[in-house]
Amino acid sequence: MTIKLLAIGKTDDKDLKSLIEVYANRLSYYINFQLDIIPDIKNAKNLSETQQKIKEGELILGKISNTDVLILLDENGKQYDSVGFSEYLQKYMNSGIKQLVFVIGGPYGFSDEVYNKANGKISLSKMTFSHQMIRLFFTEQLYRGFTILKNEPYHHR
Repeated sequence: MTIKLLAIGKTDDKDLKSLIEVYANRLSYYINFQLDIIPDIKNAKNLSETQQKIKEGELILGKISNTDVLILLDENGKQYDSVGFSEYLQKYMNSGIKQLVFVIGGPYGFSDEVYNKANGKISLSKMTFSHQMIRLFFTEQLYRGFTILKNEPYHHR
């Protein structure tokens, strides 16, 4: 199985980018992981929130195949602790799917079309974080989830 993380806009902070790469590289020992960055919408300041969500949604859906399982990182999604998230990952690995795609939307969330295509929603916290920091937090949690599944000492119970 491949796990893909889709995100809108590049990571500007070199320190965050470096840390994301650390965890992405660590993940390669467990699974095929891809981070796919969708460029920011041009002239977004001239668009309404709805128009921006629609344009971003088109780009997101253009990166998804019909066989992908699409999970949105959304403030209204289900919350897991790290062990629960590792079990969530295991369930999908056992299901035989080829690609599990997690998506970090733009600043206003997702279009209705993306919500309708999604197979689920996960919330990392009730708090609001920058989209760039979510990339790091999520990539680290993926890594933590795999270390839990392998009974490795990274996660302390």
